[in-house]
Amino acid sequence: MTDFTWLTPSVALAFSGPQDGPVAVLSIGVLPHGAEDNRASSAFDERAAANDDQTSREQPLVELTAFGHGRFPGSFRHVDTVIGKSLRYVAHDESTDAGVHRLRIQQIDRERGLRVVSNFEVHDGVSAFRTWTEVTREHGADQGEPIILDFVSSFATGSFLADAGDVHDGHVTPADVEAFVIAHADNDWVAESRWSVESLRDAGLARIDRDVQHQPPRSRAVFANRGSWSSGEKAPTGALATRAGSLALAWQVEHNGPWLVELGENRYGAYLLLSGPTDQEHQWNVPLSAGQTFRSATASVSVAEGKVYDALRAMTDQRRSLRQRRDIDAALPVVFNDYMNTLMGNPSTEALIPLVDAAAQAGADYFCIDAGWYADGSWWDGVGGWEPSHKRFPGGLAEVTDHIRTRGMVPGLWLEPEVIGVRSQLAHSLPDDAFFSRRGVRIAEHGRHLLDLRHPSARAHVDGVVDRLVADFGIGFIKMDENTMTGPGTDRGDTSPGHGLLEHSRAVLDWLDEIQVRHPELLIENCASGAMRMDYAMLSRLHLQSTSDQQDPVMYASIAAAAAASVLPEQAGNWAYPQPGMSKEARTFALVNGILGRMYLSGYLNRMSDGERSAVREAVSAHKRVLVDIDKRHPVWPLGLPEWDAGWVALGLCAGRHIYLSLWRRWDAPGDIVIPLRDAVGTTISVESFFPAEQDAWTWKWSADAGELHVRAPTTESTARVLEIRFD
Repeated sequence: MTDFTWLTPSVALAFSGPQDGPVAVLSIGVLPHGAEDNRASSAFDERAAANDDQTSREQPLVELTAFGHGRFPGSFRHVDTVIGKSLRYVAHDESTDAGVHRLRIQQIDRERGLRVVSNFEVHDGVSAFRTWTEVTREHGADQGEPIILDFVSSFATGSFLADAGDVHDGHVTPADVEAFVIAHADNDWVAESRWSVESLRDAGLARIDRDVQHQPPRSRAVFANRGSWSSGEKAPTGALATRAGSLALAWQVEHNGPWLVELGENRYGAYLLLSGPTDQEHQWNVPLSAGQTFRSATASVSVAEGKVYDALRAMTDQRRSLRQRRDIDAALPVVFNDYMNTLMGNPSTEALIPLVDAAAQAGADYFCIDAGWYADGSWWDGVGGWEPSHKRFPGGLAEVTDHIRTRGMVPGLWLEPEVIGVRSQLAHSLPDDAFFSRRGVRIAEHGRHLLDLRHPSARAHVDGVVDRLVADFGIGFIKMDENTMTGPGTDRGDTSPGHGLLEHSRAVLDWLDEIQVRHPELLIENCASGAMRMDYAMLSRLHLQSTSDQQDPVMYASIAAAAAASVLPEQAGNWAYPQPGMSKEARTFALVNGILGRMYLSGYLNRMSDGERSAVREAVSAHKRVLVDIDKRHPVWPLGLPEWDAGWVALGLCAGRHIYLSLWRRWDAPGDIVIPLRDAVGTTISVESFFPAEQDAWTWKWSADAGELHVRAPTTESTARVLEIRFD
């Protein structure tokens, strides 16, 4: 038996490595500041010791399968794996470098010659860890015959049940499955970040009579995504919390391709499993010959004493610790983009010049020319060359980009570098191997072929495009889109389709890293039909995330409010597209969408009256005040994670005893709402209208004893405000 505890300044993990079983997580805990130095962690140690029984060891830390080495008993679940149960502890080692604490746990499956290493990283001050699995085929294993992996978990644990249980006389009574709720988000085009909070039973874990069946249920709750859109159906973020609000755990899978999160029950409780692509769901498998290593997708797990948004608060800190920030990323510019509800892919010199002038007057820092700048007419299935249209820009595109600079802004362009339209000349001039294909047939979806960035010709093409646009037009911003989801992947190079996609996805990340080294002043927005590729493989590198293509500002409110559950507030690009002729409340509503995040401004500002333009300038000014310390603030949802059709929606950005609070009342919702502010119970608070500065018909009253802000918005149409709240 080898039990050990890994203590860092903010997170503790306890493990068990029995002689007759694989390593398992005993406990995951948050440590008070300084606990690593003075070992003031007796409560955690007590719980970890109490968890050291069959309950906690039932779920191995690593689950993996290979062709010919599956599960027992068989099911659709990715637990009970034969290899996972065969792993045995070998060693572990710890290290610390520049505030990053690392742990490596080695296990071996001697029968199959597999060495498995579980990696953990914790950043100082962050109640979360990053983790992944490496599988190596030992030299001399099985006379050199490869083993074909078809599933490798990034992380698996059942410890949260035991952690949430009660400890008596050194024994833990785990919390029951019914004690937990799960928060997860559906994602779709113009319907992003649709969060639900439900019981594990409602999520899909069936209740059965274990005594009668003599074995645990085999049902599972699965949250997964397919293809090249990492968030095309589900957001790769979720959370578990006790109903009582005593413990919460959040996760994110950090992969820009397919992934899977699975919850189920074993004999003694429930488990949580995180992974990248699988054979069962994503047609992924890879042969592993002697000396070769496969690295799984990376995932992060945060933990907090409290509720769902306490764990999401810790995940916000984790995201900040993961970002590969450059000096230019600190600028946080306000970007005007000509697309949404404005030019809609039909730019020209004539249309853009007055918009550029109006955007500069409104206070924008960057001006992005969106889709259509490269084509005389219809362009969808002819893209790929990315040369400016002479018809749209008779004086050249540089005439517009130069004008943007003379107005004190940085020019940007929309670009979809990973695709080639089926009508593009490049579809014929680039080699077949530069594209995704299956059984020798090039994949075509939505009128496009997808470039395979593993291939040097594909890489040279996208490199050349970006280098040319920066050199010729002084581009400082790219809205990088990806509108084509091309199925399970490519089998070029005799790989499984899923592994071809995995290698391409990692090549995309390598390419982005190299582009940003070559062009350190270039900001890149992550977009894929809105937020269809919203993950922290991409966002650890890129500056901004498009949160939606939603064109209705009233529908957008729940997206803008929920985005911060999956994306840092300072990366959440929320559209604000006021239009001339809007009512005062409709215009305010559209602008409020962009205040607490990264305002992505659009709309025909050049056609507005002086009063309308003044309101836009006020919104931009208010937003820039938020930007001063947005990267130090944490999102809060006093009304809970926003429901898609909720009448009232709320998002706060909190720093200490100061909150910016956006409130939206939609459709025919009642005009009165109670906003719980749990951290302000018993205190005196001040509440001011932050945007717009005029309170108008909105009123509010504070109940200190209950910690409730009573708000009234009596207007008949949809209405929104941003409040500024200070606690005494």
